[in-house]
Amino acid sequence: MATSEEALRPHRVVVLAMDGLLPFELGIPHRIFDRPRDSLGRRLYEVVTCSIRPPGPVRTDSDFDVMVANGPEALATADTVIVPASYEFGPVYDDGVLTPELAAALAHIRPGTRLASICTGVYVLAAAGHLDGRPATTHWADAERLQRLFPRIKVDPNVLYVDDGDVLTSAGVAAGIDLCLHMVRRDHGTAVANAVARRTVVPPHREGGQAQYIRRPVPEPQLATTTTARAWALGRLHEPIQLRDMAEQESMSVRTFTRRFREEVGISPGQWLTQQRVEHARHLLESTDLSVDQIARDAGFGTAQSMRQRLQTALGVTPTSYRRTFRTGSGVNG
Repeated sequence: MATSEEALRPHRVVVLAMDGLLPFELGIPHRIFDRPRDSLGRRLYEVVTCSIRPPGPVRTDSDFDVMVANGPEALATADTVIVPASYEFGPVYDDGVLTPELAAALAHIRPGTRLASICTGVYVLAAAGHLDGRPATTHWADAERLQRLFPRIKVDPNVLYVDDGDVLTSAGVAAGIDLCLHMVRRDHGTAVANAVARRTVVPPHREGGQAQYIRRPVPEPQLATTTTARAWALGRLHEPIQLRDMAEQESMSVRTFTRRFREEVGISPGQWLTQQRVEHARHLLESTDLSVDQIARDAGFGTAQSMRQRLQTALGVTPTSYRRTFRTGSGVNG
């Protein structure tokens, strides 16, 4: 059983910086995990950067180095280890094998530590054997190569991130933000994650199964979009909403609206609507004393049983279990 001191200790996130790293992706965990606080203003996470060598400079893919103050021993203190992308993985990327130096560094990681990668950082986890027989993703441009080099991995090139419990992987760049926010949400609930997202000025939640590559992510000038329909739907989640109702908001046929919606959002209108209802239900479970039956009606699921099935599918827990876990009343600041 954890002591009171251990219970108050921030969750330690150790970010492994390797030569050739991308500065943007190195900064993502610091930006996201440095923000959350509890109701007393205490940090929920502590973020530490380490190298696989003794403290010193680490090369980036830009015209500057990063001075890293911690060696590989810091990995032994981690609750979560995150491996960002690098353009200089060498044998890890070329042949799928760890260098002796990297293997020695990874040996410091304690059993049970949560592992995560951003973009091509997945090659490090794969070469270390942590992804054998498991689902994973990476940047869509690298997915085929990853699958060829590591045939035992179930590579999904189409998603933003994959959460397989104690090992999580993400696509490139902005998907790293989605992954880190997802971990905050998983650890502390939607209210905390949404507060961080607001302070970071990013969308509070993009479902991991959303497509990496959307053919028309930014509508062309003068081209009709589905923005009005989405806003209309969000204002009446408690009501039955048919696809034709949403299409009518944009004066489009159902077929045209469905195609345009998928081009802009990356998923179907039905999938998007379910996601929004799940998110609304999560918010109500965390922030109100409403009954599960009432929340099911307010979120548009109709019955508690229907909501229970949707949350079980999306989150792996029942509404009651979710509320018990995240109804802290902490009012966390982002």
